[in-house]
Amino acid sequence: MKRGTTLFLKLAVMFIGLPVFIMGIYGLTWLINNPASPVYDQLLYPILIGIYASIFPFFMALYQTFRLLSYIDRNQAFSELSVKALKNIKLCAIAISGLYIVILPFVFGLAQMDDAPGLVLVGMIPVFASLVITVFAAILQRLLQEAIDIKKENDLIV
Repeated sequence: MKRGTTLFLKLAVMFIGLPVFIMGIYGLTWLINNPASPVYDQLLYPILIGIYASIFPFFMALYQTFRLLSYIDRNQAFSELSVKALKNIKLCAIAISGLYIVILPFVFGLAQMDDAPGLVLVGMIPVFASLVITVFAAILQRLLQEAIDIKKENDLIV
């Protein structure tokens, strides 16, 4: 693969992480200066804690993606390192999905309190997005492992 393509993808990974990093810092400082209303704080703070807890697996998945692109640059795409990176991406996506599933009852309570049923659907988007990433990474991991096994078998025959 040409280096320009992976360079573009590496830049895309960095630009995906940049808004999350900026909003994480800005949101935390804004929240310290403007605490939630006592009416909503029982539901809002657990949601915010869950969102901030999901930042760590998100950045770990981005780091693993960056490493995977580096392996492709070094012509090590069909290696155990790539399989391990895909496995880590899958585990990070499962962790994100799990965190947002834990948050959903609080989102449901907030939606009932605020009479905003659409909020529950918005709260489900990260769960489904991370589940799609989990399935995609699992399929890629299995296919890559099978390709590595076939390559090893052919190397033994020749």
